Amino acid sequence: MELASLVDQPNKLPTIPKVLQKLIESFSDEDVSVNEIARQLAADPALSAKLLRLANSAYFHVSRTVGTVDDAVRMLGFVMVRNLVLGNGMVEAFPRIPGIDLQQFWRYNLYTASASRWLAVMADENGDTAFTLGIMHAIGQLQMHMGMRETMLALDNKMHILDAGRAELEKNALGFHYGEVSAALAKIWNFPPYLIDALRDVPAPLAAGKFSRPAALVHLGAWRARAEVLAMDEGAIAASYPDDVGKRLDLDRGWLPAKPWVATPASAPPKHVMPPLKVLAEGLDAMLN
Repeated sequence: MELASLVDQPNKLPTIPKVLQKLIESFSDEDVSVNEIARQLAADPALSAKLLRLANSAYFHVSRTVGTVDDAVRMLGFVMVRNLVLGNGMVEAFPRIPGIDLQQFWRYNLYTASASRWLAVMADENGDTAFTLGIMHAIGQLQMHMGMRETMLALDNKMHILDAGRAELEKNALGFHYGEVSAALAKIWNFPPYLIDALRDVPAPLAAGKFSRPAALVHLGAWRARAEVLAMDEGAIAASYPDDVGKRLDLDRGWLPAKPWVATPASAPPKHVMPPLKVLAEGLDAMLN
């Protein structure tokens, strides 16, 4: 199956809520009415409840209880609220995928988003953009499993879907990889070009025609998330570290904890060292439920 055919199946494309469509439009709309979007969010009781649960989570360390959607927008900022709703919308758009452990898959994406945001701040880049890309970067895997189930299950028997070599395996077997499918979906949903291009480039940021720092940051964040979610051992973690990408970003290994394969270190790491992923994403796992 060709990539165009995979995403040109209306009955097999995931459906996203209207309010999420509005939020996606806001990426390219400087005149978006934040009050109108807040009103639409508030009109959805289930989404409002989850948003407030997220807003009051340990992740944000808010000084007082966030009681309304308007409070959430004011205290967290529109962009972060958009990211939270986007993450929740992506989870709900793919409720069941044969052959994929969705709990593991979304935890990997959440950890990637959180790690990428932290790395972006360290590298003086936009952390919100990195978070968005982290949440979105692997959704092509889900569409591929929905649209070409038998083909993907055969590849799954050869390599885990979260393995670092998965994109290359798919490219060799199919002529395209999950990053390209993620980008194609983002284009259908009217994401802005800079996000579409970055999604396509996350699996191999140094092979892109134009280097994207956000894509490279997510590539590095995905490595960190993969090590955690797949419970890789010390040797595999060290051997798989993408040094070339880190150097292109001017990030040496100094950001890594002394033992990145240990989930909870005995003491808090220095500010320049990434905290444990469970700490970075604490409270955001409400998006997965």
